[in-house]
Amino acid sequence: MNILSNLFDLTLHPAELIVRGSLMYLGLILVFRFVLRRDVGSLAVPDILFLVLVADASQNAMAGEYTSVSDGIILVGTLVFWNVALDWLAYRSVLVRRLVEPPVLPVVHEGKWIRRNLKRQWITTDEVQSKLRQHGIEDLAKVRSVTLEPDGNLSIIRYDGKD
Repeated sequence: MNILSNLFDLTLHPAELIVRGSLMYLGLILVFRFVLRRDVGSLAVPDILFLVLVADASQNAMAGEYTSVSDGIILVGTLVFWNVALDWLAYRSVLVRRLVEPPVLPVVHEGKWIRRNLKRQWITTDEVQSKLRQHGIEDLAKVRSVTLEPDGNLSIIRYDGKD
């Protein structure tokens, strides 16, 4: 019986776990909001490595030295709460949406590169041209607009109306 008791005894105060988890979650949301969007449509190997290292580095800051399942449940519950709460708040509030989701960013307009936006997101013209070729477009002059969406995908609108 002592083993089960040790497994579920709280080793940290629940309020401490909630505050630690909240601070780390909200801080990491801001970091990821400004760091991880640059790849077009996917995470690259350095981004995945970055995620793993951040998760490992932030684990101790979030959890301290907890050892019980109950501590872990409180911490995971806190992270789930913030994830759902931010999704709900972003749905209901433009201000929160602007904070947690990157804006739509045009990278081609009327067949011309918007180099300032490409540079800001560290996207090369080769990356965009690769996506254009996947849509059967070889000539940039046939493109009305290309937009980098919040999820990292490119939306392409041709002059002929096809997507």
